[in-house]
Amino acid sequence: MDRVRAIDGIVPVMLTPFDDGGKVDFQSLERLVAWYIANGADTLFAVCQSSEMQFLGLEERVAIARFVVDRAGGRVPVIASGHVASAPEDQIRELSAMADCGIDGLVLVTNRLDTENQGFEAFRGSLQALLSQLPADLPLGLYECPAPFRRLLSDDELRLCLDTGRFRVLKDVSCDLDTVTRRIGLVKGSGFSIVNANAAIAFDAMQAGSKGFAGVFTNFHPDLYAWLYRHGASGDPLSEDLATFLVLAATAEPMGYPVLAKLHHQRLGTVRSLASRVVTYDIVERHWAIEAILDHIEAGAERFRGLIAERANGAPS
Repeated sequence: MDRVRAIDGIVPVMLTPFDDGGKVDFQSLERLVAWYIANGADTLFAVCQSSEMQFLGLEERVAIARFVVDRAGGRVPVIASGHVASAPEDQIRELSAMADCGIDGLVLVTNRLDTENQGFEAFRGSLQALLSQLPADLPLGLYECPAPFRRLLSDDELRLCLDTGRFRVLKDVSCDLDTVTRRIGLVKGSGFSIVNANAAIAFDAMQAGSKGFAGVFTNFHPDLYAWLYRHGASGDPLSEDLATFLVLAATAEPMGYPVLAKLHHQRLGTVRSLASRVVTYDIVERHWAIEAILDHIEAGAERFRGLIAERANGAPS
């Protein structure tokens, strides 16, 4: 495995499809991998919160990571997390198993490095203990996962990780443009990527130097985020209008995600079932008019795809 590949860009936080009996549906997962890659993914985040990792057994997490690596076939890097335990010895067991899956990067969850939210010394102790047990040549990432609580890195903690020389990327969940911008400055010239995960600041963060996007709506229109990342420019009417659309579309996230994304993919024919271990209620019943909202999101995405195609074909902006 090439361990010097870039781990950044458009980073879909992958769904885990289940069948109606609650088992991982690997046929649907295979179609998802192909869909992400065909729609602009630069890196696949195979086991994360959107994957329902807190509700997957370790064997399932390992099987999913191995499967995604196999089906990606080297076309894009694959990263995975999946350490959800509290006890350090259990985390080492989880991370060691994931490190052996052929992944291009192993992602550490910041709240697992300080499970009681005690601060810098607790974080440093946990970090040192874990690093001593993990393969020295495997690139590492950091993820400010919101569950079970959002534990943001301090500047000193970010520097600590950077100084190890082992970390390559942070999935930033600060949801604050000033914080993203400051962090970009802290890692400048190091080869370490700050990848914002909040749709509300996605375009501005890209303009500030965020190396892509890793938010949940990479499960709906990663190609539009990819265009914005590669071609968007401040003051360009198409870029500004697309950025606004992406922000507004992402406000649907509280309405039953990740089942909302599975509903979108069921419409596309990518996944078969809406089964989820996180959201166990009927999202259509609870979130009135959610299907109509999804209709508008899908129609808006198609409209912008058309405008981008016209731009590519030389039509005036």
